[in-house]
Order: sequence, then structure tokens, then C-alpha cells
Amino acid sequence: MASKKDMRRPDLIVPYQEPPVGKSGETPEFSSTLSSTMPMAAIFTRNKYIGWAAVVFSMQSWLGESEATTQSTSTPGYFSVGMSIMALLVTYLPIFMPPVPGQAQPTTAPPA
Repeated sequence: MASKKDMRRPDLIVPYQEPPVGKSGETPEFSSTLSSTMPMAAIFTRNKYIGWAAVVFSMQSWLGESEATTQSTSTPGYFSVGMSIMALLVTYLPIFMPPVPGQAQPTTAPPA
């Protein structure tokens, strides 16, 4: 059975100190992350709604860039806009170039 005595030492208590506030450029950029991953999701799923959302998010991220964000990011904002427009074109590709019927079937070996 545990003893009722408090084993904490009052001389080892460290008071809480709030961390210093960093620069605005050090905050994580969730909007740029979202604007670069949504086009990939639109391409993989061929979902038009995700493609349009990717265009909107990437335009919003590009237009909302600050000077500090532009210097700290590795890819420019217009790259994510171009990627999202390309993803939107991929989602609408079956309308302009429909798949040929009968070619999607796997080839089977003739019976011996």
C-alpha cells in the first residue's frame, strides 16, 4: 500500500514561464500546406469539388503571402496555383478525352 506522505520536494519546483513570442514567419503555414496537398488529392480521386477547392485555397494562399513568407518558403505561390489548375484540368479530362470502351479490360491468356 502506498504511503500518504508527499514525496515532492518544494525546492525542485520550477514555476511555469510562458515561451517567448516568435516572429510571424515562424508560425506554421497551414494554408500553404493545404494548397499544395489538395491538388494531389484531386488528381488521385478525380473529384471535381476537391479540384475547385484546391484552386480557391491556392489562390487565397498566393494572394495572402507576406514578404517574410515569400522569403521563407521553398516554392513560390504561383507554383501551387499552377498545380491546382493542372489538377482541375485532370479532373475534367475524361469529358474531353473519353476512355475507349473495351480497352480497360485486362488481357487473359487463351485456354490451352
